[in-house]
Amino acid sequence: MNLKQIPLGPLQANCYLLFNEKKECVIFDPGFDGERLIEYMKQEGFKPIAVLLTHAHFDHIGAVEEVRNHWGIPVYIHELEKDWLMDPSLNGSARYPMEPISGRPADHLFTKEEKVEIGPFTLELLETPGHSPGSLSYYIKEMGSVFSGDALFSGGIGRTDLPGGDHATLIESIHQKLFTLPDDTVVFPGHGLSTTIETEKTSNPYLV
Repeated sequence: MNLKQIPLGPLQANCYLLFNEKKECVIFDPGFDGERLIEYMKQEGFKPIAVLLTHAHFDHIGAVEEVRNHWGIPVYIHELEKDWLMDPSLNGSARYPMEPISGRPADHLFTKEEKVEIGPFTLELLETPGHSPGSLSYYIKEMGSVFSGDALFSGGIGRTDLPGGDHATLIESIHQKLFTLPDDTVVFPGHGLSTTIETEKTSNPYLV
């Protein structure tokens, strides 16, 4: 499997394309710039099969409708945030001077931690709330990688002052879910550069 990281939108939220040798791919967090993202994927010959969301804050979902409509692919999200795609007051877009983000419900709701198969991809779901109540991290054992959304960053953690956020819950999520992964696991966060579990265990000022 291969990976392409594409920062999108004014907050440069990381969209990730996870793809195989056939260019079949899943799209993590298509945040903004839907037209540019679609054009790039068409030029590169990607064949998307699903949109996977780590959570439903506006900077991670702004291009969901454009991507879903263009390819006719399903969207997956945690059930605790099932209403956020439709509600600007929940996804946060109503609090900023921008066009409110409101789309259709997700096609599939994750309800528990489990191993899921989406096309040729196998992912393990880790519930990592704290930044938001339905935050998910996606662990891919064969790649030694985890997509942590806005739970864990290189040298940082997600903010917890938004509705549904809780600092103690986030710290517990990181220690009990992410820090139990192998130390050499590569962390692909929702913003910024990648890191490793070992690096964050030993040097993240919020966690050591």
